Amino acid sequence: MSKQYLSWSSADNAHPIDIFSLAVTNTQILSASGASSLKVHSTTEPDFPLAQTVDGAHKVGCHHVVTSGNGVRAASVGFGGETKIWSFKDGGWVEDGKLSADLGGISEVWAITLSEDGRYLAGTTHDGHIKVWDLDANGEQIRDFETKGSFGTSIDLSADGRFIASGHESGSIYMFSTETGRMPFSLSGLVKPVRTVAFSPGGKLLAAAGDSKVIVLYDTSSGEQVANLSGHSAWILSLDWSHTGEYLLSGSFDGKVKVWSIERRACVATHSETDKAIWSVKWLPKIGKTEGFATAGADRRISFYREATGG
Repeated sequence: MSKQYLSWSSADNAHPIDIFSLAVTNTQILSASGASSLKVHSTTEPDFPLAQTVDGAHKVGCHHVVTSGNGVRAASVGFGGETKIWSFKDGGWVEDGKLSADLGGISEVWAITLSEDGRYLAGTTHDGHIKVWDLDANGEQIRDFETKGSFGTSIDLSADGRFIASGHESGSIYMFSTETGRMPFSLSGLVKPVRTVAFSPGGKLLAAAGDSKVIVLYDTSSGEQVANLSGHSAWILSLDWSHTGEYLLSGSFDGKVKVWSIERRACVATHSETDKAIWSVKWLPKIGKTEGFATAGADRRISFYREATGG
C-alpha cells in the first residue's frame, strides 16, 4: 500500500543559491547554502515562518549544518574550512565563540554529526580520518579513527552513541565502536562514492547511498547487507529515517524524493516537483498527528510535505 504526501508549504527563495543542508529540532528547521547566512524556520506554525537569519555565519557559504537530538546545540562547516558551534539560547541561535575558536584548528573537516546530547562532535577529514571531539571539554579530541586515506563524504552517529559510520569517495563504508575504538567488521562497499549514511533510530540498521543510485541497508550487529533499494535514476544525496524507523526518506540529483517502507523493502511514495538536485531531506517533528518532511536543493526553496489523511 502506497502512502500519499501533499505539498504543505514552501519557503521560496529561502537562500540566493543552492541549499546544501537541512537540520531539525523539535520546533525549528535550519538551512545552509552556498551563501553566507544560515536560515531558521519555525516548524510549530503551518506556514513555517522565518524565525531567525544568522547573518555572515560562513563567509563563502556552508555545506553542512547539524543539530543535536535534544536541540540545544548545532554545528556547521563552511566552504572556507571553518567549523562553528551554536547554542540555542532565549529562543535563538548564537555562536559559541569560545568553542568555535577551540575547534579553529580542525579546518580539514568535511562532513559532521552531533551526538544526541550535543556533547560530542564527529567529523570526517580530507585525509581519511574520523575524529571525535568532546565539546564539554573545550573541544578536546578524544578519538581518531583511520579509514585508509579515503576522503570521507558523510558521517553519522547512532542515537545511543555506540557506533559511528562514515561513507567515502572510494565507495567504502566504515563502522566503528565508539567504546573500543575498533571496527567490529568491514562493510562491503558500493564501489562508487558514498554520499550519505544514516543509522536507524534503534541503531539496528545502517543505510548508505550515493553514486551507485542504490540504497543499501546493513545489519549493524553482523555487518551483512540485508536489502538493496532501487528506484532513483541519479546520485542519492541525502537519507533520513522516520522517528519510528518504519520509513526512510531519500533525496537525489534526479530531483525526486522517495519514501521507503523498511518492512516491505519498497518505495511507497515519490515526489518530483523539481528537476533540480535535492541536496537534503529531513523528517519534521510531528505537528499533532501529522507526519511530514522537508526537502531542499538547487531550486533554492525549502519544500514542506505532510501525509494525506483519509476522510
